[in-house]
Amino acid sequence: MSGVVVVLGGRSEIGLEVARLLAPGRTLVLAARRSGDLDHQRAALTAVGATAVHPLEFDADDLTTHQSFVQGIVDTHGPIDTVIVSFGILGDQSRAETDAAHALSIIHTDYVAHVSVLTHLATLLRAQNSGTLIVFSSVAGVRVRRANYVYGSAKAGLDGFASGLSDALAGSGARLLLVRPGFVIGRMTDGMPPAPFSSTPPQVAAATVRALRKGRGEVWVPAILRPVFFCMRLLPRRLWRKLPR
Repeated sequence: MSGVVVVLGGRSEIGLEVARLLAPGRTLVLAARRSGDLDHQRAALTAVGATAVHPLEFDADDLTTHQSFVQGIVDTHGPIDTVIVSFGILGDQSRAETDAAHALSIIHTDYVAHVSVLTHLATLLRAQNSGTLIVFSSVAGVRVRRANYVYGSAKAGLDGFASGLSDALAGSGARLLLVRPGFVIGRMTDGMPPAPFSSTPPQVAAATVRALRKGRGEVWVPAILRPVFFCMRLLPRRLWRKLPR
């Protein structure tokens, strides 16, 4: 692989782990709010062989900046090879059930902002006739649970959008890899009891890069979650609504 690797969500544990595996010999762009505070991330990627790491200011929630942001990367650093779309928030489910503004902020970041930036990126990659989008969905969106239905509904929307976009890119030279992790033990889930078949950011990243190099269109992490959720779709609703996060 050659070309620029872009991480949208330059502090994301999973995004940075994927970037670390792709870094040797590559130019990376780390996009995040407060991009001037990414010295630690830059040093870690340089240490594993990145030829250059450029921090770039990116506010996912400011949809009006997305088009110029995407074009600016190409104008400054050249063609994009891989975009790791790893920004997002978990939010507070209890608060979101009564605070509509908080519920909308979760939906906006985890779904609306993704639709916007992915559309601009897909347009650019089609024009290049090359490049890969890596999109992180979640098993939370496969069948939305009562315990985290606001976050889960955003992931359900993103999963559907990314699946359709993947089909739309077929034959264009560009492609999309959709990643469906289960519960990931990390900063976002700190303090929560791990769910069955949990994984860590390095495990999710390793599975993602294996799928990327094999040219796959989707990957479940861990793989056992695919048959598990096939069965869970059949669970009666009266039992489903009692399941924890």
